[in-house]
Amino acid sequence: MDRADWNEDGEADLAAWLATNPRAQGELLRVQAAWISLDMDAIVPAQQRQSRPISMLRRRTVLAGGAAAMAASLAGVLVYDGKAEQYDTEVGEIRRVALADGSTAAINTDSSIAVRIDKRLRTVRLNTGEAWFQVKSDRARPFVVEAGPVRVRAVGTAFSVRRMEGGAEIVVTEGVVAAWTDESANEPVSAHAGMHLFVPDRPGPMRPVAVEATDAGLLSWRSGQIELTARPLDQAAAEFNRYNRRKIVINDPAIAKEQVDGIFRTDDPEGFATAVHHALGVPLNIGSGEKITLGKNREQM
Repeated sequence: MDRADWNEDGEADLAAWLATNPRAQGELLRVQAAWISLDMDAIVPAQQRQSRPISMLRRRTVLAGGAAAMAASLAGVLVYDGKAEQYDTEVGEIRRVALADGSTAAINTDSSIAVRIDKRLRTVRLNTGEAWFQVKSDRARPFVVEAGPVRVRAVGTAFSVRRMEGGAEIVVTEGVVAAWTDESANEPVSAHAGMHLFVPDRPGPMRPVAVEATDAGLLSWRSGQIELTARPLDQAAAEFNRYNRRKIVINDPAIAKEQVDGIFRTDDPEGFATAVHHALGVPLNIGSGEKITLGKNREQM
């Protein structure tokens, strides 16, 4: 734990307490969640730092991690500087960064994360947007993502967290994660590889479900693609609008729920709109402005 005099006897006592008290794990998670929240508030600056180019981020982080590992092999103790690193992406930008502990983060469009790694914990605050994490296994230092009041805890696994209105969406690609909120720390929910889970900000049902065929493209953004399977047109348009400043506007509510399929580049809303135009036979106006319109406008109705 966090005390300087924490030792193996303390670990044994903690393990015994967790084994005999069915509510113990929840209480421990509550304390950890409170510690993370307070600690992150102290280290994340109010004014966000400007992100550096990805090539510099990757190179500097890898070099720093290598230097720390070398120092640890000599001194026997791994030491991190304890500061939070801020990584931001612009609309349409997808960034991959190597973290100091050997984990990897892929950061989706228009997103912001703050990362702190020290000798006790590995913590990430997802301020906005979405990120996927390939977590290096380290049982002594849990990896916790904070998205509003939602917490996701892993040791060595791979998962994504997307901050959404009213909660957070979690997709697990490897291993197992535990999820809870500030108000439900006594009842964490586990999700395994191949499952996704929506955790509401306020107390509510949290039921991990298997990723269906219609959800198979949830993480296709990591390769710069939008994969659609039986997706309603309005939802598909909203997905493209996340990645582009030119927005797709559906003029005709009658076509909004038409289901569409296909794989497209995230930066190609014109190609998607053209495909919809041909598949559904709806009017299309690409033009050269900030909007791409699908369907009849009011004057045509």
